[in-house]
Amino acid sequence: MRVAIVGATGAVGTIMRRLARERFGQAELVAFASERSAGRELEDGLVCQPINEETAHGFDLALFSAGATTSREWAQTFADGGALVVDNSSAFRMDADVPLVVSEVNPEAMDDAPRGIVANPNCTTMVAMLPTKALHDLYGMTAMVATSFQAAGGAGQKGIDELAEQVGPVGADVQQLVGDGAAAAAKATPSVHAATLAFNVVPMLGALGDNGYTDEEMKLQNESRKILGLPDLAVTPTCVRVPVMVGHSIAVRATYEREPDLEEALAALAGFPNLVLDDVPTPLEWAGRNETVVGRVRKDLADPRSLSFFVVGDNLLKGAALNTVQIAEVAVERGLVGARV
Repeated sequence: MRVAIVGATGAVGTIMRRLARERFGQAELVAFASERSAGRELEDGLVCQPINEETAHGFDLALFSAGATTSREWAQTFADGGALVVDNSSAFRMDADVPLVVSEVNPEAMDDAPRGIVANPNCTTMVAMLPTKALHDLYGMTAMVATSFQAAGGAGQKGIDELAEQVGPVGADVQQLVGDGAAAAAKATPSVHAATLAFNVVPMLGALGDNGYTDEEMKLQNESRKILGLPDLAVTPTCVRVPVMVGHSIAVRATYEREPDLEEALAALAGFPNLVLDDVPTPLEWAGRNETVVGRVRKDLADPRSLSFFVVGDNLLKGAALNTVQIAEVAVERGLVGARV
């Protein structure tokens, strides 16, 4: 099997290469990157190739993590050349002819992929889908209020770097943090995040739309509806950037058609694939781990048909690289790889 890794030098692409080697041990991996990286030898011995009409053919799988622009330009070329493309960008997520897949939640959706492309959801949506699916299957979800606490790493390496650079100068004077926060924040000049992130939370993430919601928040609504097959699901999203390097967290209040039983709900969550129960899940303690973790599961104080819970997942792993490779694994199991050749 020949597997293309497109965007192989980025933060997600680097993890994707490692996971592909672990899970497709006998496959031939080919790394693709930008023109300026062509010919560069990576730490795992792969040499970066440029993308062109000649090099984009002859693959069984193509795993994309190079941004929406590259995906729009080249994903269909790889698919037309015989590959099943799994794309980690936003380019095709809402395309009616492209299934949007979380490997544990709706793997059957990829059986109908007429373009030969399968999309990976936004990393925040991804984290929420495992517990919401487990409980929806029991009780029938009708509405979801989701407030995210998204890591700096959601903006890529540049987001991590900006937070790391701010920690020293902004935190140097603790009394200033207490008594004159504006002066402390002014010690940093943010360019990646909407405001100084160190010792702060920033309730603006993405481009603001006419409806007062950001594009990141609208992804939570639109992608959740598509993945779960619930086009009328009522979603109230708020996305917040927090001073965490890696790991997105979401506080979810979900409402159901029938009243949930707490013990039954906990058993369903504990038995769902790659989902772990923890009393106090935190992104720091779960960074670098493949599983998604859920905790603080409790009945709503006002509505007996609602449950609240807190879910955490590594946005670089399950939120991006891991799910991409898991989709590819499931595609192999379902006989979808090589079917387009």
